Amino acid sequence: MDWSAQVNSYCERVDFTFWSEPLNAVTNAAFVLAALWAWRMAAGDRGGRVLAAILFVIGVGSFLFHTFATRWAGVADTAPILVFILTYLYLATVRYFRLPWWAGVLAVVLFVPYSIAVAGILTPLVGSLNGSMGYVPVPILIAVYGLILLKKNPQTGWGMLIGAGILAVSLVFRSVDQAVCPAWPLGTHFAWHLLNGIMLGWMIFVLVRDGRSRR
Repeated sequence: MDWSAQVNSYCERVDFTFWSEPLNAVTNAAFVLAALWAWRMAAGDRGGRVLAAILFVIGVGSFLFHTFATRWAGVADTAPILVFILTYLYLATVRYFRLPWWAGVLAVVLFVPYSIAVAGILTPLVGSLNGSMGYVPVPILIAVYGLILLKKNPQTGWGMLIGAGILAVSLVFRSVDQAVCPAWPLGTHFAWHLLNGIMLGWMIFVLVRDGRSRR
């Protein structure tokens, strides 16, 4: 595979120059700013700070993809997102439900077959959603955790449900990017960045707040 091969995946990009996606590139600042805020907010919480550091890397990786637009930059974009999801899943399973470490590892291991199953069920019904189907299992899982937590831990349960809602809305913007292109050449992918920056920062806040409330 040619890792330097360039790819055009978004409405805003019209060529392969560095700044062909200025709005998509600049809005990655949402991840960086959220990461800096979360790092400060999570003082004393090791898990929260790990997530904040990963969030910062997400912003850098996404910036690289929306400027260089190459396969290697695509990996730099998506890999940190997956790391964030799996890290949060581990921490949420262990902390929110007060389970042993191996339960968190099991949740992480089961995430892949769970995601494949959900995508396999939904793709024939709604299509690939402009490449967003791989993310759809995430808000569903967050919502499930939130619903389970509502009775015994309503603050964290509602926090999770709010996060799932923000992510669901952001997925809509990611999914319609190409569809609106003829009428709106800038596309809507930038809104995915802005909402995701808010959502990921919020999810770290929910985790840190839960830990402090238990103390």
